[in-house]
Amino acid sequence: MTDRMSPYDTGLDKNPANYVPLTPLTFIERSAYIYPDRIAVIHGQRRLTWREVFERSRRLASALKQLGVGKNDTVAVVLNNTPEMFECHFGVPGCGAVLNTVNTRLDAEGVAFILNHGEAKVLITDREYSRMVKTAIELAGRKDMIVVDVDDPEYTGPGERVGALEYEALLAGGNPEFVLEQPSDEWDAISLNYTSGTTGNPKGVVYHHRGAYLNSMSNIVSWGMPPHAVYLWTLPMFHCNGWCFAWTLAANAGVNVCLRRVDPRLIFEAIREHKVTHYCGAPIVHSMLANAPAAWREGINHKVSGLVAAAPPPAAVIEGMAKIGFDITHVYGLTETYGPAAVCAKHEDWADLPLAEQVVRNGRQGVRYHAQEGITVLDPETMEPVPWDNETMGEIMFRGNLVMKGYLKNPKATEESFRGGWYHTGDLAVMQADGYVKIKDRSKDVIISGGENISSIEVEDALYRHPAVMAAAVVALPDEKWGEVPCAFVELKDGAEVSEDDMRTHCREHLAGFKVPKKVIFGALPKTSTGKIQKFVLREQARSTAAFE
Repeated sequence: MTDRMSPYDTGLDKNPANYVPLTPLTFIERSAYIYPDRIAVIHGQRRLTWREVFERSRRLASALKQLGVGKNDTVAVVLNNTPEMFECHFGVPGCGAVLNTVNTRLDAEGVAFILNHGEAKVLITDREYSRMVKTAIELAGRKDMIVVDVDDPEYTGPGERVGALEYEALLAGGNPEFVLEQPSDEWDAISLNYTSGTTGNPKGVVYHHRGAYLNSMSNIVSWGMPPHAVYLWTLPMFHCNGWCFAWTLAANAGVNVCLRRVDPRLIFEAIREHKVTHYCGAPIVHSMLANAPAAWREGINHKVSGLVAAAPPPAAVIEGMAKIGFDITHVYGLTETYGPAAVCAKHEDWADLPLAEQVVRNGRQGVRYHAQEGITVLDPETMEPVPWDNETMGEIMFRGNLVMKGYLKNPKATEESFRGGWYHTGDLAVMQADGYVKIKDRSKDVIISGGENISSIEVEDALYRHPAVMAAAVVALPDEKWGEVPCAFVELKDGAEVSEDDMRTHCREHLAGFKVPKKVIFGALPKTSTGKIQKFVLREQARSTAAFE
């Protein structure tokens, strides 16, 4: 058989008329063009239309350009869910730069590492975090970095200016007609998100424009969001770019209702006042709402839809939300998959089942998102699919456009995570008879607390810094509020005496607050003949401890 040129290979090349690299930057331009006077952002007393948000984003891109920021420069932000954070999702990549949203719950040491590893050229920070940020900049030795302060009028707490520039003044010097720069290649980086993973130092997960575009659209299609949804920002925008919902809301031409802090009373007030239709969050957010006083929910008579992710949601959470009339959908993903890349797609006949059975069906990790090409459970050694028997465990793996470019400056970790042509999540699961994925356990000892990954190794390193500690191990302790919290098992040196409170105080000096062990148990640690600590024994002990508290 001889090769011949197909007629489909001739005269049908890409050109500017038939091919444009995908980027979510086009979403904001479209919404501002069609719905210029529709409200785009609500924050306290502030109201911004799509025209105004688009103009402010262009001013930001222009101003950053004037500061010398260009393609593949990193702009880090330490911000709450505010209009400024939303604008950064368009203004920063709109000048060709890469947006690095930093977890506001981190300590100064962690932020310093991120600023240096990501090579941030500019840092935009909220006044609330000035003390921590100032220390982080000093630890990083980054006197060359340009710092811009956001002074949100909704924040009335302590804090000072850290940088030489103020955000609104920066925007005032920008061009409102600046044309947002589109990527020359949709594979270009759009954002950088750090994840703790299983090592002390976090890994920098790099997203591309194509993935951000496709996941933004998948959020709409896979969840079934109608146009002009009213979305409440209970999920931090720093977390996987708010699961890409910053870009999703621009595509949806919806309303962003900002929220600086998660408080159930404030959430219900916002839902009632603004007729919020959609929100997202870790199980703890939904649990707080389900357990709030009924009086706080009075006056909310419209349908409210929520996405729940992070650790598999406790059945009590799904059931509790159903009882108060909120429609909850479970999604699953990781920082490496742009946030949610799988959904527990519901079937109409599930609604006819008893509530307990509905909870079981709706609590699974489910099937692939529309724009993700595959999710499956494979034997990590043979890379063969496990049978759909609800018993044989394997590792959850993803493949497709909703998988990261890779880890920044870490080719070894990137190669390892992609071995065999699939992204290895490290989560252990089974395949059920209907082809839905169900997590059974988590490998690599990552603790997911309130939606945030905690490295057990990082916590153990802090424990080992105490002079009285001989050996330490950290595992997940089930927690009704946070899903999971760190539980430390500590073996002290002979003759040493340390209290549980003393150990936690020590940890607070080295760790962010949410990483400090909630419980510290003293005693000899179980070990193998070679001295390796048997964490599976400790996990069982932690579960038993939780059951009797």
